[in-house]
Amino acid sequence: MKLDSPIFQDADAARIHLEAQRWPHGPNCPHCGNANPDRITKMVGKAHRPGLYNCMECREQFTVTVGTVFERSKIALNKWLLATFLMSSSKKGMSAHQLHRMLGVTYKTAWFMAHRIREAMAEDVKSAGPLGGEGKTVEADETYIGRVDRDYLSPQRKGQPRLKRKMKPKRTVVGLVERGGKARMVHVQHATKAVVRDILVRNADRNSTLYTDQSKLYTTTGEEYAAHKTTNHSAGEYVRYEDGVSIHSNTIENVFSVFKRGMVGVYQHCGEAHLHRYLAEFDFRYNRRTALKITDTERHDQLLAMIEGKRLTYRRIGEASYA
Repeated sequence: MKLDSPIFQDADAARIHLEAQRWPHGPNCPHCGNANPDRITKMVGKAHRPGLYNCMECREQFTVTVGTVFERSKIALNKWLLATFLMSSSKKGMSAHQLHRMLGVTYKTAWFMAHRIREAMAEDVKSAGPLGGEGKTVEADETYIGRVDRDYLSPQRKGQPRLKRKMKPKRTVVGLVERGGKARMVHVQHATKAVVRDILVRNADRNSTLYTDQSKLYTTTGEEYAAHKTTNHSAGEYVRYEDGVSIHSNTIENVFSVFKRGMVGVYQHCGEAHLHRYLAEFDFRYNRRTALKITDTERHDQLLAMIEGKRLTYRRIGEASYA
């Protein structure tokens, strides 16, 4: 798909494309779920905006954007589709400043659009299912990036005076990846054995073979898996072979590498409260990478299929800063 495609240039073409993606068998009412074409009427005439439908079951009106991250937006729909395409096809992300220049919207608008799109990119872990399985391999590791926004006191020092630090501790990200499959990254306040175990057992099938470095975070939890193999990074060992099988955690290191290059080179700064959205963005693209034979157009269409049932609004006065 090219950037001069009609769906990126014309709002009506964008609406027709989105309707075809969301409603392949005809419009569905987002208010009551009615999908009977005889009970849904398309509103026509100068008094109605394009793409407006009326449901005769619940007497509510709706368009294709109702119930999605695009709902109640005054931004032209073709600009929304262009933004989703740019963010889904750019390996290391697309900054809000770049979106603001390309779309012709303000920086604030582009920033909020980007966060809405990241909200759509977030996958439901329960419906997606666990990584790995019998005969499959899952790699796990943790990485550290940026500086925490607020002072953090480790569980071991609760009730004790804070230590004076010249530098703030970094933000912690725990990552899992199934070899040849999907990846998941999770932001945690502090990586402990209990926290890492909770992430592992919730996201990785226990019938999997687990590969990690020699960190003690995985020693006990590794016993719950079909097998647990490690490499000794401190001794310069990053890969070894057993019976012709390569044992390493380089795949998850590669996932972290792309994430960090995007955060440092493209986004440059990210508030800690928003880090989980950036992780969802990089997970989305990695899980639909070119190596899995997924094209930019297919990845974009898959993103449009995920916009439903998700809303992200501006923080209202009096609401928590870290929502």
